[in-house]
Amino acid sequence: MTQKHYNVTGMSCGHCVASITEEVREVAGVSEVVVDLAANTVTVHGTGLDDERLRAAIVEAGYEVGDPVPA
Repeated sequence: MTQKHYNVTGMSCGHCVASITEEVREVAGVSEVVVDLAANTVTVHGTGLDDERLRAAIVEAGYEVGDPVPA
């Protein structure tokens, strides 16, 4: 299992967390999504994770995503 970590801007509430979680869970290979509202980060766990698709899912939820960050 691998992990991808992203800095995400624009999150401010529980609805933001739910929106991102819902969109990212639809990406193939994702087994878990952890959104840290206070740290403005999203951590994705899974197998065969596609960075481009994960970033697109976060953008689709309505947020800006930075480059992947180290674990």
